[in-house]
Amino acid sequence: MASKLSDPWVENRPSRIGVVALRELWPYRELVYFLALRDLKARYKQAFFGIFWAVIQPVAGVAVFTIVFRKLANISSGGIPYLAFAFLGLLAWTYFAASVNAATTSLVANAALVTKVYFPRIAAPVAALVPGLAELAIGLVLLAGIMTHYRIVPGWAALTLPAWVLAAMVVALGAGLLVASLNVKYRDVGAVMPVLLQLWLLATPVAYPSSLVHGGWRWIYALNPMAAVVDGVRWSVLGAEAPGGEALVSGAAALVLLAAGLLYFLRTERKFADVI
Repeated sequence: MASKLSDPWVENRPSRIGVVALRELWPYRELVYFLALRDLKARYKQAFFGIFWAVIQPVAGVAVFTIVFRKLANISSGGIPYLAFAFLGLLAWTYFAASVNAATTSLVANAALVTKVYFPRIAAPVAALVPGLAELAIGLVLLAGIMTHYRIVPGWAALTLPAWVLAAMVVALGAGLLVASLNVKYRDVGAVMPVLLQLWLLATPVAYPSSLVHGGWRWIYALNPMAAVVDGVRWSVLGAEAPGGEALVSGAAALVLLAAGLLYFLRTERKFADVI
């Protein structure tokens, strides 16, 4: 008994490495749910349009894309009505970007929890991935109306849509873990991320098809893991061209990003409570 009392108390004990660290989330699943629900409510609290912002933002983005890329630049959408083409691509990107932005500030926003009680710190960025799923679902309902207007009928590939959404979550989690860790120490990371995500958007086939990239550049372009995600979502829902071998490169890049984000997060999390 005396030996137990003499043991040092460690508030900021680190999570275990790799998959074991993710398994630690299961006992704290209610905390993840609470954090996600709180963030979803806070996002639309006292907002005039409320949850309809989930529709207004992609609609506004598609309007801009239609004028700039379709009308002025005459970008082809591969035989798919451009409204459906751009709207679905923007839905996938909006979920990813919103999740990364939320994950970036997830630890700082929960500083009171981080500094006072122990819980797997990874729960905060993981919870940041959940609210965007509700917005994505609302956007898909509107997309169904657009597809009905253009008489687009999805095929069997629609069954793979959950897999592509999961892929977007993997990419968002990898990037989110990395920037969330950096944001604890360097608060200007949160200010820089929206700019970096805008640049990332331009390197992703949201407003244009990836078929515009030719030759060996396609393999370099595939190092962007979101390229395969957007192409895969369009293939599953709209019947666009199926992702080619370059998707394997994007998949590998996504796994490398996740591994790098997870390792850096676990390496630095013990100092979160002291620095935040």
